[in-house]
Amino acid sequence: MLDMSSRLALLAPEMFLFGAAVVLSILGLSRSRSRRALVGPLAILSLVIAGVLSIVTFDLQKAESAGLLLPSLAMWLRPMVAFIAAGLMAISGDFVDQSLEASIAKSAAAFSPLRAVRGEFCAFALFSVTGVMLLATATDLIWLFLALELVSLPTYVMVAIARGDRPGLEAAVKYFFLGAMATGFLLYGFALLYGATGTMQLDDLRDIALAQLATGESSLLLVTGIVLSIVGLCFKITAVPMHFYAPDVYEGAPLPVTAFLSFIPKVAGFTALILLLSCIGLGTTGLPRSVVAVLWMMSLLTMTLGNIGALLQHSMKRTMAYSSIAHSGYMLVALVAGSHDAIDALLFYLFAYGVTTTATFGGLACIQRAGLDADRFEDLAGLRRTHPWATAMIALGALSFTGIPPLLGFFGKFWILVSAFEAGQVVLVGAVVLNSVVSAWYYLRFAATPIITEPAGRSSDVGQNTSRWPVAASIVFGCALVVLPVFVGPLMKSVQESTAAPVVVVETPLRQR
Repeated sequence: MLDMSSRLALLAPEMFLFGAAVVLSILGLSRSRSRRALVGPLAILSLVIAGVLSIVTFDLQKAESAGLLLPSLAMWLRPMVAFIAAGLMAISGDFVDQSLEASIAKSAAAFSPLRAVRGEFCAFALFSVTGVMLLATATDLIWLFLALELVSLPTYVMVAIARGDRPGLEAAVKYFFLGAMATGFLLYGFALLYGATGTMQLDDLRDIALAQLATGESSLLLVTGIVLSIVGLCFKITAVPMHFYAPDVYEGAPLPVTAFLSFIPKVAGFTALILLLSCIGLGTTGLPRSVVAVLWMMSLLTMTLGNIGALLQHSMKRTMAYSSIAHSGYMLVALVAGSHDAIDALLFYLFAYGVTTTATFGGLACIQRAGLDADRFEDLAGLRRTHPWATAMIALGALSFTGIPPLLGFFGKFWILVSAFEAGQVVLVGAVVLNSVVSAWYYLRFAATPIITEPAGRSSDVGQNTSRWPVAASIVFGCALVVLPVFVGPLMKSVQESTAAPVVVVETPLRQR
């Protein structure tokens, strides 16, 4: 067993982020305008430092001794999430309190701590990222649940306080109550898992669950618990049947918050799914047929409904919401495949999806219409003339989402298709290909509208965002979509190393505990 200091060393990045979040929440209440202006850059810096810490402080021996189900998972997941989250924070720029700070600068209003929310917003974003990073080191169901809630609860507040108008508050209410319902499914599922196995520890749960499934003893309760847990986690990943909140919440939230919601809860949900399904054979002995059937149906419905819904939209944020749903369907294909290679493909897809999301939303955040988000496709007309960099980054992101080679998104989708084909899931492979063809129509609207459409009507009111942070974030991550495919081999090797797990020995008959 590890001593307390060694256990705390494993959590150094999370403890640093927690402390940084507290400092930022206090700094945001400073009466000095120059100090308040440091909140955003310090939040970005904190995430970069946490990413570096997660690489420097990781010790595989300590992770194995701590009883982690997938000891190496943190080696890939934590730095990946931290660096992409830094890009998402850069997209946020200083949009929170923007009008308040402008009024204070003109001496039209006095500073009031009750009205300033920038510090709290950045602190809640860091808390949410901390929750994702904690998932990688979860050792039991309680830790898993608390980490998931640490991801979700701050996002409810971020949606509400980021803009404070009626659409934002309405989106926050819908998001919160549907999230509470999903949490109920998740908790009930965890309770059934405990009832079926008699343990909360994930490694013990895996041993007992695999033995039960091998003998057929009491496996109905176990499988029911897993299925209910999957349904609860569908809320995090915006998958059927818990997907219907996404379009309204994405549209009601400000664009930077929509970008945050597109990635952080999704990577948390899929990480939790990998851990839970690894307890019943994912990547080793294979999932039970009943669980595979549930995941198969969810995957097909999620990708199909997501793409059909996106075709019918005129709002860019609602389109991206349905796009997020469709991509969850693609990623669920990897879980249906259930092999070790499929887990690797899923983790790489999450990385490619995060980079693409940051580049696309960064490009959209570079522009504003009358001080608000540019949300209609008509707002992009003629953008190539006035904002060429934003046009290029939006186009790159849209093509990567489609899966056009040689961009990063192509490799993510390609490896999922290969793993699914090797697992014999030919129907799902065909469904992914057909849905990708359908998705090309609305993704090409993002790429083509700024280039081939002349400015008119709404687009004449579109101007440059006053913050330079979204421009920087979109350029960095847009270039990554082109450059990172050169290093696909080393990246995939890192993913494969992160999913290495100890050999699982299934004992029959069931061991007494």
